[in-house]
Amino acid sequence: MKRYITAAALMVFTLGSCTKLDVDVESQLTNGNFPVTPDAFVAATGTVYQKFNASFGVDIWRMYELTSEEAIITARNGGYYDQGRYQTLHKHNWLPDHPIIQGAWQWGYAGISDCNRVLNLLEKSADSPTKTQFLNEIRTMRALYYFYVMDMFGNAPITSFGTAESPKQSTRAEVFAYIEKELLAVSEGLSSPPTVTSEFYGRPTKWMAYALLQKLYINAEHYIGKPMYTESIVYADKIITGSSMALVSDYNTLFSPTNGANSETIFAAIYDANYSAGNAITRFTLHSALRAKYNLPFSPSNAQCTLKEFYDTFNLPGDIRNATWLAGKQFLADGTTKILNGSAQLDFTPEIVLTNTETMDVGPEVNGISRGVRSIKFYPDPNTNSGTRFQNNDMPIFRLADVYLLKAEALLRTGGSMAEVVGLVNKVRVRAKAGEITTITLDGILEERGRELAWEGWRRNDLIRFGKYQGKWGFKAGNEGASRDIFPIPATELVLNKNLKQNTGY
Repeated sequence: MKRYITAAALMVFTLGSCTKLDVDVESQLTNGNFPVTPDAFVAATGTVYQKFNASFGVDIWRMYELTSEEAIITARNGGYYDQGRYQTLHKHNWLPDHPIIQGAWQWGYAGISDCNRVLNLLEKSADSPTKTQFLNEIRTMRALYYFYVMDMFGNAPITSFGTAESPKQSTRAEVFAYIEKELLAVSEGLSSPPTVTSEFYGRPTKWMAYALLQKLYINAEHYIGKPMYTESIVYADKIITGSSMALVSDYNTLFSPTNGANSETIFAAIYDANYSAGNAITRFTLHSALRAKYNLPFSPSNAQCTLKEFYDTFNLPGDIRNATWLAGKQFLADGTTKILNGSAQLDFTPEIVLTNTETMDVGPEVNGISRGVRSIKFYPDPNTNSGTRFQNNDMPIFRLADVYLLKAEALLRTGGSMAEVVGLVNKVRVRAKAGEITTITLDGILEERGRELAWEGWRRNDLIRFGKYQGKWGFKAGNEGASRDIFPIPATELVLNKNLKQNTGY
């Protein structure tokens, strides 16, 4: 089921020195061993995906979720204070030396550099349709890395392979144009299977390039000051009418420990607990007392949860997405045996009450209470690696439900047919067994996106586009200023590259 990522992971062990900057990476491939077969190209390009997956499930996820109302890490009797790194993400008062922000920048440019390196190597192989296909795939991955860098940091360098000069800083508009140009150049040369089968799962297809263009264009008004909602609709339709992608019948299977290729997931970060680690949702979310209920080989850390404001939107009768949260008194799988937290029953309270507002500390656990509702959307995996505590659940990056909701939003923003908007939203709601609607507003679209895409790493992006990112939630005061819509360029990068200028407001 995870054939591609296994090949990629093995490549990391065999060619691990390729990631070291002082190694002559060209010596890894010679005229006698340049990739020829599809499997050889898969192996040769594997590090690009390894780098993406390795940090996406923790640090990049935190950049997009902990800065929104979907997720929060409070201090718990002193634990998880960690010099305030999670609290500053929540309150939007981060500084340029923030370690998670620095890690996100380094993740983006490590991935871009690896794409450039792999493209340089593959260009030297003999021409063939397979070579062209894989060059297009890596160019698409490079565009994806640039998308995240542009989305998080705005003005950023566009780098090239084989130069010792510090790259110059490009404007956000220039990075936008570069991403658009690259995707338009390669999209028609990518594979276009009717749905993303196991052969292409975790690799760019035509549908993945289209989904990224749809996402690029729907955010264009924020990125470059130019509305491009019509273009976003065009690329949604290319997926909807050009492929056989379809919503899966069982929502929960999309996020299970055994998930894999399906008719809905267009592109995913693929995880294997032993060979491609990176998904640590269960480790950081669940309470240690839940270990027996989910047959886990480790004790979870009781860190991240959601806010009451967000949890309260999961209020549609019959909606199966409501069950992706653990709230209230907890029982074992039999539904009757109480789970104890000390001498009292474990109780997840939606209300998060602080004992120390400065450190955002909820204090010691008493009377069985554990503050904050917990997510089990990425369902706890009994086959988690007991040492690293990473699990096997893949994390969707693009999927068809998102395509439907983004198209509905773009139609609504351009005065399109309400009947078509409602039809698209109802496709998602019917699958979730929630009641159908007859009309909807933009605020309703945002709320539906929250229910459908919770904890999938898009909330920050959505809130900014809807003008809600400077709102008040949890322990965040609100009105922090438009400068917080992008993160600061890390202080260390300003020292390393004198061509970089700090973003406004920092």
